[in-house]
Amino acid sequence: MKLKNLRKKIDRIETRMQEDSKKLTRMKRKLNALAAAKARKAQRKAATRAIARQTTGSPMLTQRNGPGGGKPKRKLNLSPERRAALSAAMKARWAAKRAAVATGMQDTATGQVFVVGQLHRSP
Repeated sequence: MKLKNLRKKIDRIETRMQEDSKKLTRMKRKLNALAAAKARKAQRKAATRAIARQTTGSPMLTQRNGPGGGKPKRKLNLSPERRAALSAAMKARWAAKRAAVATGMQDTATGQVFVVGQLHRSP
């Protein structure tokens, strides 16, 4: 290889390395800027929550079941008569469940009655 060609190759490699280093510093700056923006956003969000907590006196009620709660609970639009009917039905169901547990039976909803020591099907 001639000396002239070797010098040209070395010059090309050096210029490529300088361009790559410039590109690397540009990318690092961009990464730092994105990280700083993300931190600012999180800090702003925390401050907003703290202010909301101070003004309402309780945690924000938009979420249900803790931080990963999902949709807020929807209020049912029921008439007083329908609400009373549902309440009576639920109370009857709970009373039947308590009675079944008290007598030693399990799972009366499926039509099977389980008694300790025996297994038979209810009519």
